[in-house]
Amino acid sequence: MPIEIKLQEIGDNIESGDVLEVLVREGDNIKKDQDIVELETDKATMGVPSPHAGKVLKVHIAEGDTVPVGGVLITLETNGDAAEPAPKEEQPKKEVAAEKKPPAEEKAPPKAQPAPDEEEDEEPAPKKEAKPAAKKEAPAPKKETRPEPAADDDEDEAGDNVPAGPGVRRLAREMGVDLSRVSGSGPKGRIVRDDVMKYVRQSDHGHRSGPAKTSGESDQFGPVRIEKMPKIRKTIANKMHESWVTAPRVTNFDDADITDLEKFRQGSKNDYADKGIKLTTMPFVLKAVAMALKNHPAINASVDMEQGRIIYKEYVNLGVAVDTDRGLVVPVIREAGDLSIPEMAKSLADLAEKVRSNEFERSDLQGGTFTISNLGAIGGTYSTPIINVPEVAILLLGRARKLPVIIDDKVEVRLMMPLSLSYDHRLVDGATAARFLNDIISYLKAPSRLLLAP
Repeated sequence: MPIEIKLQEIGDNIESGDVLEVLVREGDNIKKDQDIVELETDKATMGVPSPHAGKVLKVHIAEGDTVPVGGVLITLETNGDAAEPAPKEEQPKKEVAAEKKPPAEEKAPPKAQPAPDEEEDEEPAPKKEAKPAAKKEAPAPKKETRPEPAADDDEDEAGDNVPAGPGVRRLAREMGVDLSRVSGSGPKGRIVRDDVMKYVRQSDHGHRSGPAKTSGESDQFGPVRIEKMPKIRKTIANKMHESWVTAPRVTNFDDADITDLEKFRQGSKNDYADKGIKLTTMPFVLKAVAMALKNHPAINASVDMEQGRIIYKEYVNLGVAVDTDRGLVVPVIREAGDLSIPEMAKSLADLAEKVRSNEFERSDLQGGTFTISNLGAIGGTYSTPIINVPEVAILLLGRARKLPVIIDDKVEVRLMMPLSLSYDHRLVDGATAARFLNDIISYLKAPSRLLLAP
């Protein structure tokens, strides 16, 4: 009997998702837990699996649709319902009776019937049981050949038989790349993210043949391109607007002397690399911020204007802004104050990889108490970062550069890192912000304090 597969709850306060790609077509035989659609919700892209195996009778959604929680995705004829009528039509009553009499001798059918989710065990059984039914069952393997690769979560059968994961397909769509023209460097020719980026670098716009993004429209000055705003960009826009209208922002600028820190990092990075840890400056900054936050609770807090109260967080969860192809994503390092430098470096690398490969969970973005953004990785010195509300402060790092600094009446060349601290002036005063920033600077100037910290 046909059943409707609906969109189940996919996270707290998530009411809908935008369809990036439909991964099945009508007539497909799919397995249990096989992804049937790729959705974008807030800052996460996820595959939605089918809770049942069976044949797709109808697809109710299309690319670009917004599907509410509880909305129907597909109509499915479950394998259990689809497998039973065949013996009744193809086998005489004697054969049916024969099946019921010796259940002990025929072990395969009883195993296949209570486990409709295991298609690989169920499908070959009819071939062995009844030779007369071979003619009518012959088409079944043909239908199986198409979805078989799609059962692998990393491959795409909904478009041109190109072996690529959902994240890679999404990246290709956004970059305007036709995956059929990309050479895969992964196992069995599977296309990975680096393959798409390499293709983009080697090709000009004239050779990109992905889905058309131009509509042939123009304004009074010339041709224009109109695109639907991605859900992640809508989320970022709403969050920035909320921050701008609710948190009166002030920004303090300063520089941290990281000369000694850089010497230590350069001398130690090979030892860390032997342990599989890439030692950058960021873990030291994270540790310094975590230690400073413990001394300045007003900056590790949030404001509840409706209830007229201040919520001081007795834990330190650091959000780190990561630049991705889809926009800025802020995963959270939990209990950062309790992590050592190596643990901080590993946690940061793991989170960044999850975000860039689009394998993170919504929970990875929640619970932050303070955010750090690294503009220096791209370039630039000072900026005025927007507070990630309901947090009350954010620190932006600029690109470190050598500057002349007067020390004991002598001019020395020091490596200085620009720091920009924006804070919510409703709770944080200028003096509090300056003391907090001074603490961070002092920790970075003397890296041994960070290494000796518990």
